[in-house]
Amino acid sequence: MAERQLDPSLDAGQAPYLAQQRASQSLVFDQLVKRYAMAYGDRPEQIRAGTWLAEHLGPGARVLDVGCGTGVPTARQLVNAGLQVVGIDISAAMVSAAAAAVPEAVIYNCDVLNLTETGFDGAVAFFSLLMLPRSGIAQALSVLYEAIKPGGYLLISMVEADLDDVPVKFLDTDVRVSGYQRDALCGVVEQAGFGIVDMRVVAYTPAVAQADPEIHLYAFARRPHGDRESE
Repeated sequence: MAERQLDPSLDAGQAPYLAQQRASQSLVFDQLVKRYAMAYGDRPEQIRAGTWLAEHLGPGARVLDVGCGTGVPTARQLVNAGLQVVGIDISAAMVSAAAAAVPEAVIYNCDVLNLTETGFDGAVAFFSLLMLPRSGIAQALSVLYEAIKPGGYLLISMVEADLDDVPVKFLDTDVRVSGYQRDALCGVVEQAGFGIVDMRVVAYTPAVAQADPEIHLYAFARRPHGDRESE
């Protein structure tokens, strides 16, 4: 396992930029609730990943859904499996949709970079961290390391791409995204202190007209049982 890099932070020049970018993203996703659900509602590999997590944790486990979106499919799937789900999202409209779709879960408006809640048995971040620059992804992974109990699991999915805060068209809307090649993603997760359990690579095409096929990466990771700082 790579040596853990503790609490990476943004420098003074990056913080205001990132805050402005996240505010802009929240407004974008406020407008994309229905279109997003239609374009990305059918992701079989994401369902399989959720099943894996539920089986490894068992009923009653407490799980964080980072960038929960509409709550479907993941928050709903995990609640149905008997897990206690806490979902966070930067979009107020997504939070409202998720709260309506999964009333059994605790859903609230929060940026993962500002998360202070801890004590989770596991966490998922399906296609949410890619909206951050790479420096922000490293910071988010550090936050999640502290949020997850020793021995707990973290599942992350991203589109495979060598990008750092690059403007792209997403559902005909301008957004900025980041990505990694599969080996680089494993390295970033390991640098945050997690051990890689598995990496799954699948082809996927969004359900929109003239959509280009994508390669999706699903990283399965675990926080070690022993806390390195206390050794």
